[in-house]
Amino acid sequence: MSSPFIFLLVVLLHSPAIPASASRCTATVFGRTFAKCVGLPTQGATLAWTYHARNATLDLAFSGSFISPSGWVAWGLNPDSPSMTGARVVAAFSDPSSGGLILLPFFLDPSVKLQQSPLLSRPFGPHLLSSSAALRHAAAVSAGAGVHIFATLKLSPNHTRLHHVWNRGLYVQGYSPTIHPTSPADLASRATIDIVSTATEAAGPSPSSEVALRSTHAALNAASWGILLPAGVAVARYLRQPLGPSWFFLHAAVQIAGYLMGAAGFAIGIVMGARSEGVEYGLHRGLGVAAVVGGGLQSAALLLRPKTTNKYRKYWKSYHHLVGYGSMVVGVVNVFQGFDVMGLGRSYWKLAYCLGLSTVVGVCVALEVNSWVVFCRRAASEDDDDDEGRRRLETKRAGKENT
Repeated sequence: MSSPFIFLLVVLLHSPAIPASASRCTATVFGRTFAKCVGLPTQGATLAWTYHARNATLDLAFSGSFISPSGWVAWGLNPDSPSMTGARVVAAFSDPSSGGLILLPFFLDPSVKLQQSPLLSRPFGPHLLSSSAALRHAAAVSAGAGVHIFATLKLSPNHTRLHHVWNRGLYVQGYSPTIHPTSPADLASRATIDIVSTATEAAGPSPSSEVALRSTHAALNAASWGILLPAGVAVARYLRQPLGPSWFFLHAAVQIAGYLMGAAGFAIGIVMGARSEGVEYGLHRGLGVAAVVGGGLQSAALLLRPKTTNKYRKYWKSYHHLVGYGSMVVGVVNVFQGFDVMGLGRSYWKLAYCLGLSTVVGVCVALEVNSWVVFCRRAASEDDDDDEGRRRLETKRAGKENT
């Protein structure tokens, strides 16, 4: 049982890297020369442009890089605020049919949930006159490959202060980009730039307190819902006979400790959600609420636990088992959902958790097999005793008849 606590320590010490400064830019992009350029504050991205005041058009080149061969890179504008919600973007990724680079427009309206439904391509808008994408020094999309996204836009007169957003992700399902990683740097990929004065208002990376909240939230929930509560269920199911009456106190102690840790992790998640405007994980939040409510009902059930002689005891046991197992399953599923939300779906942190959980599951399987072996032996012994009793009774009856 030591690996879950090693995992807890590792996650608490894990802090995503935050870039200290913007990338260096160049005004010459893919053989085209632009009037101005800036280095964007995250992901090593840059932006170059030429603004034609006479007809209010903007020629623009965004430069970024892929983080996986099956990933995507996107740039866009938000007409209202420097946030992802409400932005119109174009995303570059490998065409599933031809393998070549493709660029598609998307609209991130407030109803879009990248985890619940595929993100479908929608027109950028009439102000996008043309767009294209090209790889930088690479024949195909690969991890680390650079990409340029070119766009020509028609702007409103004297509207030169633009809210830029950009990001990149690991996977594309069909022609639908999936959710990007959610490290502080990824969530800060936005900036407001005046294309005439080159004044830049960058959204700074999340402060260290936000990083600590994320790490603590992940550690508490993984250790409680993912490890301690399942272990408490195992205590109740398999240690009644070895421990005697003390099994109940151990079971209650583990479950109460696990629930308090999980409730603290849930509270931190509520705080993080309130601070993350425009970022919503409906499925993760819903599963968290269900787990906390189920755990609360279990705690309340302890206060209403009937005596063993009470006729309602069997109904209470059915309720306790149903809600308990349901809350445990929901909690474990939500831990995996949390890894995906944090962009750690294929990480060593998830692997460490899986090793801890598999240890608990393996012990439970071994104890379950042992309990069935004991049950079968006991049943066979009782059958033998019954057979012996019947033989003795028949012998006794035969003796009386002979006399």
